[in-house]
Amino acid sequence: MQVILVSNSIKNFNRFRYYLTQLEPSNIVNLHYNLIFMLFFKKKEIPLTEFFPTNFIDIHSHLLPGIDDGAKDIEQSVSLIQKMASYGIKNFITTPHVLGDVYPNSSETILKKLEEVRAALKDEGLTDIKMNAAAEYMMDEQFSALLEKDDILTLKDNYILVEMSYFSPPLNLFDILFQIQLKGYKPVLAHPERYNSYHNNFEIYYKLKKAGCLFQLNLLSLTPQYGDGVTKTADRLLKENLYDFVGTDTHHKNHLHLLKSISIKKNFKKINHLLENNLKFLK
Repeated sequence: MQVILVSNSIKNFNRFRYYLTQLEPSNIVNLHYNLIFMLFFKKKEIPLTEFFPTNFIDIHSHLLPGIDDGAKDIEQSVSLIQKMASYGIKNFITTPHVLGDVYPNSSETILKKLEEVRAALKDEGLTDIKMNAAAEYMMDEQFSALLEKDDILTLKDNYILVEMSYFSPPLNLFDILFQIQLKGYKPVLAHPERYNSYHNNFEIYYKLKKAGCLFQLNLLSLTPQYGDGVTKTADRLLKENLYDFVGTDTHHKNHLHLLKSISIKKNFKKINHLLENNLKFLK
């Protein structure tokens, strides 16, 4: 039986597949399409410790224990932080939800949990990890009341991380954004790509930017985590250069497993400038 040797110089898989169709089956020995595809088209991966810049800081996560839908207890908090540190992420501004009666967190409860995590990290000897906290504020009536009292935990200086319903933005959204800035703050909208009601109304993103809103990309939106609609919207927002910062939005270990898949050269080229932008939040 004749053995066909496949040259490493073949780069175009479609051309190669056509070439195979012209051969007699008896001339092909143990040649599998999937193997060939993997051989020639394997994505070029980058180690996570090289993907993230030195001193990269994650500005969106849910790592404080038992305070929202993120880490459930202090052990889980430490475990998630340790895993992220192994990826090269050692600076954090973690951002628990402040959401009405669902997650009625206050500045006091958040800062108390932050101290618990800092103490646990110290006990584990993880002294190279810098942990701070802000909040992810749902733009609702409770937020407006907190804003009026200046009872706000900022990412740094006057930057506030805000969010809204994925399916129905507040009717007075632009009024809220105006009030935020009137009080001297800068709104950073978490994961704009995830707001389904905007996927078929892309012009709204330009209106939000014009209204002074900064955009934070969820890194997990570059994975299948949230579905094709979110990924496509994120890609378009990237192409149109509308993002300002990034965040992992880590809640649990499954998110960290998916996060590993973003470290390919294609993604690095698209978001490297945003990874660098995050450095402005170092304290």
